[in-house]
Amino acid sequence: MDELPAGLPADEYGWPWRVSLTTRILAVNIIALALLAGSLFYIDSYRKELLAERFRLAVSEGEITAHALDKLTRKKRRDLMVQIGTGLELRLRLYGKDGEMVADSFELAEPSYTLLDPVTEPWYQQAARRLDQGMDLALGTPPIPDYADPEKPDASAWPEIAEALATGTTVIRQRNAPDRTPVITSATPVGEKGEALLVTRNARDITQNVRDARQTLAIIVGTALIVSILLSLFLARTIVEPLRNLVRAAVRVRLGRDRQVVVPRLPERGDEIGLLARAISDMTGALRERMDAVESFAADVAHELKNPLTSLRSALETIERVDDPVVRGQLLGIAKEDVRRVDFLVTEIADASRIDAELSRATFEPVDMFKLVMALAAERDQRGVNGDCRVIVSRQGSEDMIVAGSPPRLERVFHNLIDNAVSFSPDGAGIEIELSHDGGQVAVAVSDHGPGIALDAREKVFERFHSLRPDSEEFGKHSGLGLAIARTIINAHFGQLTATDRKDGAPGARLVVTLPAWEAY
Repeated sequence: MDELPAGLPADEYGWPWRVSLTTRILAVNIIALALLAGSLFYIDSYRKELLAERFRLAVSEGEITAHALDKLTRKKRRDLMVQIGTGLELRLRLYGKDGEMVADSFELAEPSYTLLDPVTEPWYQQAARRLDQGMDLALGTPPIPDYADPEKPDASAWPEIAEALATGTTVIRQRNAPDRTPVITSATPVGEKGEALLVTRNARDITQNVRDARQTLAIIVGTALIVSILLSLFLARTIVEPLRNLVRAAVRVRLGRDRQVVVPRLPERGDEIGLLARAISDMTGALRERMDAVESFAADVAHELKNPLTSLRSALETIERVDDPVVRGQLLGIAKEDVRRVDFLVTEIADASRIDAELSRATFEPVDMFKLVMALAAERDQRGVNGDCRVIVSRQGSEDMIVAGSPPRLERVFHNLIDNAVSFSPDGAGIEIELSHDGGQVAVAVSDHGPGIALDAREKVFERFHSLRPDSEEFGKHSGLGLAIARTIINAHFGQLTATDRKDGAPGARLVVTLPAWEAY
């Protein structure tokens, strides 16, 4: 169900692949979380800030200690180095001007820290180190040399000492301990005698702080990812599943394999999916009604055309075997009349078929119904198409009788209604057309003095080819489409066409057209 029909573009909205809606929802949410996960890389800035702070601290510690050692005796120097090294967890080494090591706090007292052997650490610490290496590789961090105590304990093993003595300033270096924690060394000149102090610190807390921050963020991102995926799947299910059901039903309707396909209406959903489901269900119902109407119309057309064509064929077949000129003339007249009936039916059928399409493209304009009806009555009287009947037009009130519509089509409606009234009215009877304006509606009622319309037939008379003609009516003069065409036109104008009894209780039919007034349109 997720594949697109052949020949259609992959995606109108820019997706270049045939990707399901579920995948798209997941992708959008995961991409947002991936951007959040990218903040893991910015923890490197946090690590650099911690290191920079420790570098500044190492400079201060080295300079203060070197200044203090410069004024002390040999014994007091050793005591101070032990005190500072033990208290601050540092290793202090003092080198003479010849480069030989004079004193080492780790030899004078118990070492204040121990470099950890990674082999002895638990698995999660080893995993953390591999993650550190991966992050350094991803960020392009410059390689940091490994820390190792030199075999010869002299100043030549420490380049920073030579640099510090040459520049007269404190020089900082960073190396990696075996467990990849930073080892910070600071070399500081001591007095003017060419001595140097080397201070070493294993800043394991920096690595641990960075790992803790990364772990916290990873937990947050991971939790958000799981919640996002679950919510995305839930959202996709509430959207995709109903859509798939609608698609399946729509495909079955299109294929016509199941006449009774039920398009789910999802009445419990008040969101856009529910509105879509009900709209598709209503559209399917209207489509079925239209298909039924087309099938019924086609059958009715075949039936209506069959009678005059049968008569025409019979007349043409008989005329070949008849020699009597009078009979031949009668048969020829029958054939001509049948041709006229067929032509009339075809014209009416064609007009009925194209009304919907024409009205869907029509632009409505203000139409004064009183003027239209008056002009139409005058035109019919001039042409003499009302027979012996008289058309009487009246109006109630002084309000404007203006509606929105297509004048030619509205004229067609009242021509059909008046034709229908004339055919049922006795000679000399009046046909009353009454206009009124009430409650934002303009009503036009056409009443005759014929036999009227039975209550159970008042809807059937608007069906195509349904006709209850009087016995005196010439066969074939009416197509049975007049009232059906009139109702179609009125419905397209958002109005109603109904059949009722006359208001005065006299015999006869009353056909009422109700249209929205222009101000209410």
